[in-house]
Amino acid sequence: MNNFAIARPDSYEAASAMTRDRTYKLAVLKAGGVDLLDHLKGGLIDPDVLIDVRRVREAGAKDPVGISGGVIRVEAGATLAEIARSDELLRAAPVLGQAAGDAASPQVRNAATVAGNLLQRPRCWYYRNAQFPCLKKGGSTCFAVEGENRYHAIFGPGPCHIVHPSNMAPALLVGDAVVHLTGSGRKELPLSELYHMPDKGVMSENNLEAGEVVTHITCRPMPNSAFYAIKEKQSFDWPVAAAAVAVELNGATITSARVVAAAVAPVPWWLPNVEAALKGVDVANDEALRKACAIAAEGAKPMTDNGYKVKMLPVAVRRAVLRSAGRPTEVES
Repeated sequence: MNNFAIARPDSYEAASAMTRDRTYKLAVLKAGGVDLLDHLKGGLIDPDVLIDVRRVREAGAKDPVGISGGVIRVEAGATLAEIARSDELLRAAPVLGQAAGDAASPQVRNAATVAGNLLQRPRCWYYRNAQFPCLKKGGSTCFAVEGENRYHAIFGPGPCHIVHPSNMAPALLVGDAVVHLTGSGRKELPLSELYHMPDKGVMSENNLEAGEVVTHITCRPMPNSAFYAIKEKQSFDWPVAAAAVAVELNGATITSARVVAAAVAPVPWWLPNVEAALKGVDVANDEALRKACAIAAEGAKPMTDNGYKVKMLPVAVRRAVLRSAGRPTEVES
């Protein structure tokens, strides 16, 4: 690991300016630094300056989370732990608190930030291993195609088969979240437009422009919402399939639904077919609920070792729906 400088700007605007400063060969933003540290240790990145925005809050922002005028506002530098323990947020949008509280370990949640979670790089072991010159590092091969791929994508055409690593992205998406920016001509970007598929640019995952810095995220309240992840182990593990759900209810009947899958595609994966199938379903009617959620894996193209995700995804969706309606899942009853 080479030497590097650390800069501590007092505003996001100043941080943005530093990223464009030609004095530096490579300037990298640092908040919690969890993913960044992995990249430094793995030799995947070689910055000459780290721009520390960990303690920067946008002018006027006092709290990590605020709800006003029917809009939820989450500061970019809010930690996952702050999100997970916000009683106000758990009432207004439980999916956000559940997604944050389900991520990683308590130690990581105390450091990792919301913006960092949204923008973290993929966890593919070929990408993370410096010895593999994979597509995402400028090589010519996705080693997962003929290699170990049990944690890789079952949706998407490739050519890279990563899964998107963020818990917070699908949870915010079901609330029609907007990412607010500084450092360019645009001030905001719908979260649904933040990410792109690998065939649109295999060496990156997001559509941020050079110099753009996320200041905060807004979304609508989702009182009937939930996140559910299936993991190999419950502590400090990545989901093999997960779902974020927000529903509108008339009694026990679903009148509308928003459903986004996680850990199954290179981007958070919308499930509009499930949304349509859930409309009119009584959550107490388990047969109808199972039937609606069973189509979650339609169109999946599993690889040699990850076909189990086709069976896991409908389970995650159904349990997220039950949880969003205030009903216990099998493992919680």
